[in-house]
Amino acid sequence: MESSMEMTPRVEVEEDSDNNKGSMWDLDQKLDQPMDEEAGRLRNIYREKKFSALLLLRLAFQSLGVVYGDLGTSPLYVFYNTFPRGINDSEDVIGALSLIIYSLTLIPLLKYVFIVCKANDNGQGGTFALYSLLCRHAEVRTIPNQHRTDEELTTYSRSTFHEQSFAAKTKRWLERYAFRRSALLILVLVGTCMLIGDGILTPAISVLSASGGIKVNQPKLSNDVVIVVAVVILVGLFSMQHYGTDKVSWLFAPIVLLWFLLIGGIGLFNIWKYDTRVLKAFSPVYIYRYFRRGGRDSWTSLGGIMLSITGTEALFADLSHFPVSAVQLAFTVLVFPCLLLAYSGQAAYLMQNKEHVFDAFYRSIPDRIYWPVFIVATAAAVVASQATISATFSIIKQALALGCFPRVKVVHTSKKFLGQIYIPDINWILMILCICVTAGFKNQSQIGNAYGTAVVIVMLVTTLLMILIMLMVWRCHWILVLLFTGLSLVVECTYFSAVLFKIDQGGWVPLVIAAAFLVIMYVWHYGTLKRYEFEMHSKVSMAWIVGLGPSLGLVRVPGIGLVYTELARGVPRIFSHFITNLPAIHSVVVFVCVKYLPVYTVPEEERFLVKRIGPKNFHMFRCVARYGYKDLHKKDEDFEKKLFDNLFLFVRLETMMEGCSDSDEYSLYGQQTERSREGLVNDNGNTTSSFADPTISSIDSIVQIKSPVHANFTGMSSGQTSSQAWVDQTEFLIKCRDAGVVHIMGNTVVRASRDSRFYKKIAVDYIYAFLRKICRENSVIFNVPHESLLNVGQIFYV
Repeated sequence: MESSMEMTPRVEVEEDSDNNKGSMWDLDQKLDQPMDEEAGRLRNIYREKKFSALLLLRLAFQSLGVVYGDLGTSPLYVFYNTFPRGINDSEDVIGALSLIIYSLTLIPLLKYVFIVCKANDNGQGGTFALYSLLCRHAEVRTIPNQHRTDEELTTYSRSTFHEQSFAAKTKRWLERYAFRRSALLILVLVGTCMLIGDGILTPAISVLSASGGIKVNQPKLSNDVVIVVAVVILVGLFSMQHYGTDKVSWLFAPIVLLWFLLIGGIGLFNIWKYDTRVLKAFSPVYIYRYFRRGGRDSWTSLGGIMLSITGTEALFADLSHFPVSAVQLAFTVLVFPCLLLAYSGQAAYLMQNKEHVFDAFYRSIPDRIYWPVFIVATAAAVVASQATISATFSIIKQALALGCFPRVKVVHTSKKFLGQIYIPDINWILMILCICVTAGFKNQSQIGNAYGTAVVIVMLVTTLLMILIMLMVWRCHWILVLLFTGLSLVVECTYFSAVLFKIDQGGWVPLVIAAAFLVIMYVWHYGTLKRYEFEMHSKVSMAWIVGLGPSLGLVRVPGIGLVYTELARGVPRIFSHFITNLPAIHSVVVFVCVKYLPVYTVPEEERFLVKRIGPKNFHMFRCVARYGYKDLHKKDEDFEKKLFDNLFLFVRLETMMEGCSDSDEYSLYGQQTERSREGLVNDNGNTTSSFADPTISSIDSIVQIKSPVHANFTGMSSGQTSSQAWVDQTEFLIKCRDAGVVHIMGNTVVRASRDSRFYKKIAVDYIYAFLRKICRENSVIFNVPHESLLNVGQIFYV
């Protein structure tokens, strides 16, 4: 194989004649001068090291508005939900504060900020990000549409382990039975559905708690006025979603920073003014005394204390735009201390004013700054709501990409940040449900009970997924895994047992919402899986295609037919269904498979895989377009252009190779395939050398083709053969493309078989059929013009 060596220039530092040391000033001067690419890279490295601290501080500041808005507004309603019947003993306040302190330390600080955030998928957080990591390290995906070339992606990072290791045993245990893979998927879906419920309840409780401050200063106002104000704010919040967070995000971080400084300062003032004895709460002894004194009432009050760590799950889901170090810095330096001061200040105030527990936050504000704090609190509540709404959009986009949610319209609102999206249908559903919850409950207590139930279930799901991550991805020692699992489950199961007592007091709401979304997501995934299995089992053999001959037994009309299929290999059944019912087919046929992989993104240069199907005179190709769960599928004209660009490149690369192949090897855009790297086998069984850099078109770099398919080129020089073949095929493809491109899509109808059980008939014939009817068609997603669309209908029974 020929290779070329790239010479990289160096930047040398002149020695100072006085002290014989390299002058850093000289280096800086050199770095500021126009240089080549390598020198520019050195300049960037130098400046990144020089200003890395400032960059980290800036990112930590920006993370406040996106990541910590939800967690930061919890002081608005924690003590009210902890003591809904009032405070009987001042010692109970210290016990509750001690529980809040250690809950914040164990869950947000230790578990999430320093452990779970490190389990991100290339910066992406959430339950589906954890599931994607597991899918890359074990065969747990229920839709087996992966190809071995997918593992060569630069973003497809995975670790290998010894066959006898504990990680390998865990992997085999997980892959052994299909029901374990299904159970893992259901676990992920449960966490996702609860996070969607979180996106409904967070705006309700945050905005309602913030607007409740009006009644504190104006006690004659009725509760209905507070509800109306909250509903108006919610309608305005959801109506602004289509603008995207990018246009207003510059306000988020200053608002949340001001909010944390205010609640921290007010807390410090209240500790000094009212009662410094609350600092005894840092001793865990008061937790024991709290439970011994209160009994069951103290146990059920954990549902309110649980609200002090709500927003932690959104912290992980909103991780996509900031490095983990910035999130850790913001939490440890600002968020954690300010929250401790805020809760301690409220507790100090309640030690002297137990009767004000129902509106402890606003009552503890000094009169001179009441209205400024009220305005900032309302703005912070809106920011907190925005964070969970954005997280809901993101998690639904991930579920949509992995075949677990009906196809809905996804709008990318920012050109700079790929993760900032807007889903109109989900936005209005969230708004309606949020208004119903706010107007239906009319108080923070029942909404708080519902909120706590959703959050604790998401945390339990994250813990269970983290066990598998630590075993298979991180390959931690089983003692560390046991320690993490034990501490997490003890705390979270304790909270979970407490919220169970409040199921009838509002805790049923997230369960109903999650159950509805779970049915939708699982039924859709089941239908998607059965459709894929049907295509796999009914695909047409290559022998049948070859037996039809170059004309496929039909008239080959000018043009290109793009046959869309979910199969990454094999000829789909809709193609045989098409050619057996119509007397003509296009001169060029391209089987197009658009699939999503368990990675956050697929680089543009690695997105398309192209191969030829059958002999060259059949003019049949396959193109696989691969996307990650964060990628945007561009409009049809962009997609078509890139598809044809890769097809032309494949034809050029193919002329440098010997013969044609119907193997499963693909030609990667701009890369050599495994087959080309290892050497090609011609029709006589002899191994030929692999080709050189595809950008070099010299005569010596092209192997002479002597296969029977190309017998008409025999006798010509290799340079003439390859160049002439490439020109002829390219001209033929361009001519066919100019004649017209037709998009052929399968319209597959899924029906339950007659002997199916009644619940299967309900799920398939009614729920899945209804979802298919209201969701977006593939032609709409791919932006295919109606005049270029051809649907091929077929029915199959499951």
